[in-house]
Amino acid sequence: MESEIRDLKDDIKKLIADVTLIKNLLVEEGELSDWAVNELEEARKIPESECVSHKEAKRIILQK
Repeated sequence: MESEIRDLKDDIKKLIADVTLIKNLLVEEGELSDWAVNELEEARKIPESECVSHKEAKRIILQK
């Protein structure tokens, strides 16, 4: 269980870094780069059934 939480925390940190990068690209250029568009397309291919809701992620992280 602890390793799952650590993995989840690592994934969340990576997502935060990705979102920050995308936000910076948008601010600087006003539109998404090709890289950002490709990343978003890939992310959208992931079925929602494989995703964890914010509420569930929070519950898992706070659970000890």
